Amino acid sequence: MLEIIVFLPILAALAIGLGAPARFTALGAAVITLILSLVAAIQFESNVEGMFQMGSDRPLLVMDGFPTLSLSFGVDGISLVLLLLSTLVLVAAVLVSPQESEIKGSSKLYYSSLLLIGGGAIGAFLSTDLFFLYAFHELALIPTFLMIGIFGKGEDRVKTAWTITIYLGVGSLILLVGLIMAVVGLGGTTFQIAELIAIAEDPESGIAAGDQTWIYLLLLIGFGILVSLFPFHSWAAPAYSQAPTPVAMLHAGVLKKFGLYGLIRIALPILPAGAESLANVVLILLLGNIIYLGLVTIAQKSLDRMLGYSSVMHMGYVFLGIVAANSIGVSGAVLLMFAHGVSIALLFALCGWMRDHFGTVKFEELGGIASKLPKLGLLFGFAAFAAAGLPGFANFAAEVAVFFGAFSGMGDQLGWIQWTTIIALWGVVISAVYMLRAYRNLFMGPVAPKMEIPTDLSWSTRLPLLLLLAALVAVGFVPELLNQFIRPGVDGLLPAVAG
Repeated sequence: MLEIIVFLPILAALAIGLGAPARFTALGAAVITLILSLVAAIQFESNVEGMFQMGSDRPLLVMDGFPTLSLSFGVDGISLVLLLLSTLVLVAAVLVSPQESEIKGSSKLYYSSLLLIGGGAIGAFLSTDLFFLYAFHELALIPTFLMIGIFGKGEDRVKTAWTITIYLGVGSLILLVGLIMAVVGLGGTTFQIAELIAIAEDPESGIAAGDQTWIYLLLLIGFGILVSLFPFHSWAAPAYSQAPTPVAMLHAGVLKKFGLYGLIRIALPILPAGAESLANVVLILLLGNIIYLGLVTIAQKSLDRMLGYSSVMHMGYVFLGIVAANSIGVSGAVLLMFAHGVSIALLFALCGWMRDHFGTVKFEELGGIASKLPKLGLLFGFAAFAAAGLPGFANFAAEVAVFFGAFSGMGDQLGWIQWTTIIALWGVVISAVYMLRAYRNLFMGPVAPKMEIPTDLSWSTRLPLLLLLAALVAVGFVPELLNQFIRPGVDGLLPAVAG
């Protein structure tokens, strides 16, 4: 079933290229993939021994003196939650996409690119072979560049597409070097993630502590660029503000989580000493995301740029949970990856609708929208509350877990991570400031002059938005819906980190 989940979007993209109806095929593939992901969640057994379940392994290259290359997939609690995130956002992204007749350019390229982005992300999260984990992510990046350059918004979209290509290309190359060094340091006998972790846990075959630091630094920079960790963040906000709405939803909501997933899945268990030695460096950098970029977010004068910077800002909280390296902290980080992915996808979907119907999302050119479009105002209000971490939404439950994890096991005195958390808590205030100011500028007060009022959200438009909002509320009220999967997956990785 996992192979079907991975390859169905990719095969559907191929079918669209060969002449199948673009929107119908894309939507059908996305919905079936979501249904199969829910089936996988129902069949998942939290108490089964071993790292991955529902595994499949197809050796593709077997050579003496070279690690066996296998197209292998499996799922644990961490990857299952990210699978649900990917398929949920993919369905919403296809639903908010314009009709084929409204696309300026090739509708086949448009819809097939969306499927390749979603399929690449799903393949990366489900791959248990390190080579294909990397390869599927690269597969998702290529259509992202094309979509921004061809279908993006603004006169600088081509320049932005080249900028993101260079940034993420350099990050991927640095990451590749780090992964190769890690595999070679562990004997160079396998690409299987579970086997690499088992070798790393053996004191006789693991990587020396000094070497771990340098390899972890490479992985941190490589994954950090992909995640937009400060100071490698400058590509993200322009890319999201100029990308087509579905691409912004998929990249900010799903694909960006690959770097965080890689740190949890690969870097922490294989290089625990390296993670510990660089923990204070990461704490300083994540404050750059939360505080500095939070203030930059407040200064933005348009909704799309504000959402782009807010997405970068919230990555700092996930890094805080990863640095905590305990069950509640890392579990909170994974839950926050899901919550942030859904909430930012919802906000970008609303922003895209406003840009299409008002022709602008600049705060100074809009106002009083709630009085004319109450459905839009209500949905945006819920999305803003979720992103700001209001209780009742998944973001709140996740952020609280991250903060508790940072203080878990502390001694009599506050350490670096506790002081960092105290400072990072001001980010919650910053989030509330820019979200509430955006809502006030856009939806409250008098109606802006010369603003043409469109028809309020139709049911077909509200469906994907309500789907995302329902997920945020359900997990917000009952975090155990996902924590029951996340906790065993995290606990299975933590023994290697504890030392």
